[in-house]
Amino acid sequence: MTRDQLFEQIQRKRSYLCVGLDTDIKKIPPHLLNHEDPIFEFNRQIIEATSDLCVAYKPNIAFYEAHGPKGWVSLQKTLEVIPQDVFTIADAKRGDIGNTSELYARAFFEQMNFDSITVAPYMGVDSVQPFLQFPNKWVILLALTSNPGHDDFQMLSVVSHGKSYFLFEKVLEKSQAWGTPENLMYVVGATRSDYVERIRALAPDSFLLVPGVGAQGGSLEEISKFGMNSHCGLLVNSARQIIYASQGEDFAEKAREAALAVQQEMDRYLNDYLPA
Repeated sequence: MTRDQLFEQIQRKRSYLCVGLDTDIKKIPPHLLNHEDPIFEFNRQIIEATSDLCVAYKPNIAFYEAHGPKGWVSLQKTLEVIPQDVFTIADAKRGDIGNTSELYARAFFEQMNFDSITVAPYMGVDSVQPFLQFPNKWVILLALTSNPGHDDFQMLSVVSHGKSYFLFEKVLEKSQAWGTPENLMYVVGATRSDYVERIRALAPDSFLLVPGVGAQGGSLEEISKFGMNSHCGLLVNSARQIIYASQGEDFAEKAREAALAVQQEMDRYLNDYLPA
């Protein structure tokens, strides 16, 4: 999926919602435990209820890896029921020496056919470049995350060529030369919306994957106001607020209601903040 195709989907659905499939066997409705594959059954019903309201799904790989081989089967079956025009994100946060990164890329891009993967930049360009060699696939690089511990490293001050940066800003600046807005996105937490304007100055044309709206307290309006570019440039992730909207047999219906509420809010912000 190209950047233009992703924007076309955003315009058509009036949404830049990404639904996080962080499917925890301990949190899904109890009646699903009677199914042969409860995780897949939960995901299938969530996808059927929300796919017309969102433009992306983001399975967090840890929730599947934790179940061993059965979890990988659940994940593959989940991917097969996601409509082909919906963007898929492997939230795997990979990043290793070059030949290892190439194998991670082959696993998620060739074997599982994800559209994109989250990647940690800590080991530098040679750990990221292998993911960028796959045509029509995307890297989503961790920049400024929404977890409380992001201050430990991402907000450190660094000096380069006489200029002072936060470390996350150096990641943004340096990585611009590694890819293009057609294959490189960034993770930017909604809990730090006060930095979005600075981030846009460093990556004006890139898409941002934004976690932290809803349960973590981030403001969708602030992210939308300061983060939109001419292609919208935002994929705002919501997981718990949508997929766990109900613990009953109506969980899919309630998930749709929650997703619809977000989509309707996004529709307003597309009208208010999308540059003409």
